[in-house]
Amino acid sequence: MTNVSLELRERRWFLDPGALLPFVQSYTEHLADLGHAPWTVRGYTCPARHFAVWLCQSDIDLADVDDSVVEQFTRHRCQCPGRRRSPHLSARSVNRVRRFVHFLAETGVVRALLPQVAEVIDPRIAEYQEWLRLHRGLSVGTIDGHRRMLMRLLPALGDDPAAYDASLVQRIILEESRKISRAHIKHLASVLRCYLRYLEARGDCRPWLAQAVPTMAGWRLSALPRYLPSAKVEALIASCNLATPAGIRDHAILLLLARLALRAGDVKDMRLDDVDWTEGTLRVRGKGRREVRLPLPQDAGDALLNYLNRARPSVACDRIFLRSLAPYRPLATSSNISCIVNMALTRAAITDAPCGGARLLRHSAATTMLRGGATLDTIGTVLRHRSTDTTAHYAKVDILALQQIAQPWPGGVSC
Repeated sequence: MTNVSLELRERRWFLDPGALLPFVQSYTEHLADLGHAPWTVRGYTCPARHFAVWLCQSDIDLADVDDSVVEQFTRHRCQCPGRRRSPHLSARSVNRVRRFVHFLAETGVVRALLPQVAEVIDPRIAEYQEWLRLHRGLSVGTIDGHRRMLMRLLPALGDDPAAYDASLVQRIILEESRKISRAHIKHLASVLRCYLRYLEARGDCRPWLAQAVPTMAGWRLSALPRYLPSAKVEALIASCNLATPAGIRDHAILLLLARLALRAGDVKDMRLDDVDWTEGTLRVRGKGRREVRLPLPQDAGDALLNYLNRARPSVACDRIFLRSLAPYRPLATSSNISCIVNMALTRAAITDAPCGGARLLRHSAATTMLRGGATLDTIGTVLRHRSTDTTAHYAKVDILALQQIAQPWPGGVSC
């Protein structure tokens, strides 16, 4: 950012930080280095400049800035020079001031601010989460789901695991079943069963108490796989705008999902060293900390290489897929991948999709392989299923094979 542009902005806003101007300029350069557009940089630096001016007017030294000073700034009735219609600060301006102070804390100029929301985690839940991570190999997202469910159950369970009995466990499940859906109650019962097994392993509750958790009624493999025909999958992939960085990134993600039947988390966690360009393989980190190498199809590899060469920001991060807008960080959750699929469905005008998200392309890939002549064992290997029973779910869409073994309906036979 040039000195001329800084002088013009000072004249326009009439905000002179005085001795604190170098810190504001350093913050401006930091935002520009992150890749923010000039208009966005200005939107963040104006509140920072306002805060610096207020510090000078209040005779507060920069080294004394802490949470109480920021709180005092947010409550002051603003009469500082500038074009503000209201003497009260907006929530967005306050958040941007806090970001400026966090930047100063990272450079060692001020003390770090306390988190705005400090969630107190029950020690029992914290120990259970660590057990899930070490002994069950669950992902961070799954462990967090257990935490939320357990926080709902602990008040009803009580503080003494030695007092838990079968009647208490069953009563809790029955009461919760009146409030939430069947799918939700099945998940809740699974979490409670896992937590009781954890307590049993520690010797904190009665043995075999996990068997007292009622089993929710359900019929395995009762539903048909939800998939898209191959023509619509190709239309979905072709909907990406390859003239933009976001479109190039989404095109590579959709091809990986459609060709290799990957899960959303597999794509989100993919790293640069997972791709072996010499061998043409891709390392995938699946559930339970299992790693496998899958062959990288030609079109998916070309799309991935195109993204790395043309669209991926040059940042010090080993994750392959990043945000398309500054600040350039890795995609935060698996739902970001599913959102990319949902937006592609909208662009391709596919309104009859049986479901959304990344799992739709996973089911579609498995169904296409089956209709192309692949065996269930081959499909299970690609999908990385631990049990062949899970892969058998896709056998129901092979109508031609089922017609050969179906028995005629005994029309005149009574029950």
